[in-house]
Amino acid sequence: MLLWYSREERGVGGRIQSMIQLIGRGLRRVLPPKTYKALITCWRYRLYWQQQVASRFTQQKPDVDILSPSSSSEFGKALTRINLLAPTPLCLLMHWHGSDKSLFRHNYTTIYDALLSKWRRRPLRVFELGLGSNSSQFAFNMWAHGIPGASLRGWREYFPHASIFGADIDHDALFQDDRIRTFYCDQLDPKVIRNMWTEPDLHEGMDLIIDDGLHTFAGNFTFLTESLAHLRPGGFFVVEDITADAVPEWRNAISVDFAAKFPRHEFILLRLPNRYNCQDNNLLIVHRPS
Repeated sequence: MLLWYSREERGVGGRIQSMIQLIGRGLRRVLPPKTYKALITCWRYRLYWQQQVASRFTQQKPDVDILSPSSSSEFGKALTRINLLAPTPLCLLMHWHGSDKSLFRHNYTTIYDALLSKWRRRPLRVFELGLGSNSSQFAFNMWAHGIPGASLRGWREYFPHASIFGADIDHDALFQDDRIRTFYCDQLDPKVIRNMWTEPDLHEGMDLIIDDGLHTFAGNFTFLTESLAHLRPGGFFVVEDITADAVPEWRNAISVDFAAKFPRHEFILLRLPNRYNCQDNNLLIVHRPS
């Protein structure tokens, strides 16, 4: 059973996070771009080495909630052994490219590195929904200071032989680059999702699918329903930024909608303690056995 933060703890974490974001935006407005980037780089490296030292003396483990009887004890045990305080090379990569997956707002990269580091030299196929829109007309946008495609560039560097794919509802956020292709997707529309998966570049399925798009249960559920079949054997499907309020809905959805349709898949929910984010620092991991 997961133990969620109290309302008071969530409020304190949210205020700290908002204050840090305001300071960062203020510095970005007043400092020259090169000075700002150098300052942020030094700050990130300081955090990285600070956590490296701290992780040698103390540990912080994720809370593992197994949502399906098919989940193996070994897979669950492997997740419980991860030390969330021990930063990884992926933490620095994602920070360098401007992603919020590690070290601060979220610490997902400790989980990703534990799951995927053995795959780094493989010719994988990686897909992430949610490039990061700068437009206020879209929910869960990054405002003007976000970097669309930051995570895709981080995955490209982490997996030097992989093909990287992404999708977003904001046409202006779509782009093509070396080993990166992106597509339009409205994750609330099952037909649009199905049409996206008919794109020739996406026909071969994915080794890793990440939903970092519309952070609502309805959006996550719809995309998982229409996309899980495109996960290759041995691969992982990850839903990011799950809130405590959505946990009962996920438990019901797994037992009612997914367990019978995907009987061999493993469904595990992780709560990742994070002093800077007590609200949505949680993951649903679906593993398709080989």
